[in-house]
Amino acid sequence: MGFSTTDRRRAEAIAAKYPQARSATLPLLFYVQDRDGWVSPQGIEDVAEFLKLTPAQVLGTCSFYTMFKTEPVGALVVSVCTNVACLVQGGPELHEQLRRRYAEDDSVFVEEVECLAHCDRAPALQVNYDFHGPHTTDSAVDLVEQYRSGAIPARTISGTAAGGDR
Repeated sequence: MGFSTTDRRRAEAIAAKYPQARSATLPLLFYVQDRDGWVSPQGIEDVAEFLKLTPAQVLGTCSFYTMFKTEPVGALVVSVCTNVACLVQGGPELHEQLRRRYAEDDSVFVEEVECLAHCDRAPALQVNYDFHGPHTTDSAVDLVEQYRSGAIPARTISGTAAGGDR
């Protein structure tokens, strides 16, 4: 199928920033993820075709990095740290409570992640790659609800400002 004309123009602008086109693999995967809400098999094929790579090469890159979502995740990705500092401050419990709270909500995806390098604010979390912490379950739910209502503007699920570039 390939990129649309608009997608191709955008992909060309992204690739032009790099000395070799294949160096644009990550930014193009972010583009596809922001466009579609996840990196679909078609998105992988589109990037591969554009860069003259195999879909397996693009999938290998995509599957290596946890920030690429290969299944639909909703508009908000809540990443809860459970590494050492957050572990001792209740990160695993926070993750479990948020996971349960939003289990039936397709617009919020809660994931457990390794160190967010925000240890001084443990237990830490991110909402679409914006850092927050420390949080209790109640304050974290309040935070997510502020994002859902638009009271706090959300970045894309790839961490870019709405309408912005990576």
